[in-house]
Amino acid sequence: MNEFIKLLDKNIEFVSYEIINDTMYINIVSNRNEVICPFCGEISKKIHSRYLKSFQDLPIQDKKVIIILNNRKMFCNNPNCNHKTFAEKFNFISSKGKKTKRLENEIISLSLNLSSITASKYLKRSIANVGKSTICNLLKKERYNDKQRRYNKSLH
Repeated sequence: MNEFIKLLDKNIEFVSYEIINDTMYINIVSNRNEVICPFCGEISKKIHSRYLKSFQDLPIQDKKVIIILNNRKMFCNNPNCNHKTFAEKFNFISSKGKKTKRLENEIISLSLNLSSITASKYLKRSIANVGKSTICNLLKKERYNDKQRRYNKSLH
């Protein structure tokens, strides 16, 4: 299981899992000794607190997956930084995300050729609990990002 978790990010470690009905709950923690403040770039080793952050990922063996990250909030050591604390961040999920980026990509891919209602029913049955409004929001975000990419490409 640790190898699967490492596919998300090499900086996390598997702790435990539990299967309840059609869902697998996977507990993970960070293995970083130091974390970089996203606001000023200063390295921090001092933990302020911990909190649980849960999010959905792609299914495993026909089980929906919810990952529970025991995330750390860190102190910033830089007296010139405007932020005294910050949460540890990971590339596989946005800072306030409830789904991994790879799950979001799968939802978008499946939803391009289906109505949001049909896609939601299919996804809820076999992949993840996703409502039609979430699908619409992800598709809007993807269209906006596509426009931005085309615009940036035209500038070069």
